[in-house]
Amino acid sequence: MNTDPRSALAALIAALERHYEAAAASRGDDDPALDAATEQLTTAFDTYDDALFDAYDIATPLIVFDGDDDEDDDEDDDFDDLDDFDDEDDDDYDDEDDEDEFEDDDEDR
Repeated sequence: MNTDPRSALAALIAALERHYEAAAASRGDDDPALDAATEQLTTAFDTYDDALFDAYDIATPLIVFDGDDDEDDDEDDDFDDLDDFDDEDDDDYDDEDDEDEFEDDDEDR
């Protein structure tokens, strides 16, 4: 089933409005109206993204995250590996070598 991207966009905008209204009226994360609006927004976005791709071979640069997966929280730990790089390699570079090089250039002139 091919959905018209323009009508999918209109549905997405309406879902964003409903989500905003539910969020503004919400009293917490367990609000069933907010949960329903979030689900409708997710569905509307997926429909728009698919319709846009089907019509023009273009995808939106957005990703919908499912908040129910607690295991996904561990994905942030992937960046912890960056801390494992050894800073000792920085000691191999000596600023004095650059200064000597510049001084040699000045003497040549």
